[in-house]
Amino acid sequence: MKVKNCMQKDLITIGKDALLQEAGALMKKHSIRHLPVVEDEQLVGFITESDLRQYSFPSREKDIHVHEVMVLNPITVNINASIEKAARLIHDYKIGGLPVLDKKKLVGIITAIDLLSAFINMMGLLRDSSRLDVLVGKVGGVEDVTRIIKAHGCEIISVATESHSSRRKLYCFRLEKGELDKAIDALEDAGHKVVSVVD
Repeated sequence: MKVKNCMQKDLITIGKDALLQEAGALMKKHSIRHLPVVEDEQLVGFITESDLRQYSFPSREKDIHVHEVMVLNPITVNINASIEKAARLIHDYKIGGLPVLDKKKLVGIITAIDLLSAFINMMGLLRDSSRLDVLVGKVGGVEDVTRIIKAHGCEIISVATESHSSRRKLYCFRLEKGELDKAIDALEDAGHKVVSVVD
């Protein structure tokens, strides 16, 4: 999935010469925590709710302009980048959101919440489902586990892995809700270990 599929496109922006109290009012009005700063349709900075908190004394807000507080040269992401790349940037730089650029033009913003929603959707976590955690046996591998699950009428929504040891991986299968007992027995008979079933 690409950034363009889950970014916010209806942008609220502010000019660099606006006062901080205007930025705060915009954030409050639109229930947002990130505000791109633009000049001539070009991104020139980024200001966040936490940036504003440092100057939240009413007597000071009136005298401070956005350009005095904004982040210059903010970390950005390309509209065609993967959501994994955006997630890595947000994680690595410990930030809450990224301006999204197409060439050099600001076209959106993507936040940690947008990415979390995308990953939840991709993993099928909001669907009526069960999770089957399986340590895959040496014979047949994950292909064998998948075949057994499907052969017993279970529909796979998504698969995630977790390194369990140097030799065996734990595979977490998210499945459509249904009867799992026969599939579990067949997996165990084939040498795979079902570690847990989560409804």
